Amino acid sequence: MKSFGVEIPFVSHLGFTLHCMEDGESELRYEAKPEHLNSFAVTHGGASMTLLDVTMATAARSVTPDMGVVTIEMKTSFMQPARGPLVAKGRLIHRTATMAFTEGTVYDAQGKVCCHATGTFKYVKRLPVDGRNVNDLKVISTD
Repeated sequence: MKSFGVEIPFVSHLGFTLHCMEDGESELRYEAKPEHLNSFAVTHGGASMTLLDVTMATAARSVTPDMGVVTIEMKTSFMQPARGPLVAKGRLIHRTATMAFTEGTVYDAQGKVCCHATGTFKYVKRLPVDGRNVNDLKVISTD
């Protein structure tokens, strides 16, 4: 298992694990806890969307790990219920100096596509908060 390079409390809470973050690609894994399920006993769509968001952001950051990214836009399509252990794969499709255009797909244990998303992210500099820790972000402008 690899490190995201920064502490992301919500990601830690959900239990996502990072398995690949290189050359514009990413792979995360996740198994929903009972409190992450919906009333149909499958992974809640919000948890799946968070998995896609983090997967795409990680793909964007893989080419510039010293930069952070913020989500500008995301479109998600759900194909079938997400059950059991999930694998999410992300890909950086195109980037400019300040923007990343990505896609991500979540697969179930049988390799079937559960959901797919495209996302646009803005690269932001990580700034020191207290002169010692460069991983924390100050309030940032997205202008």
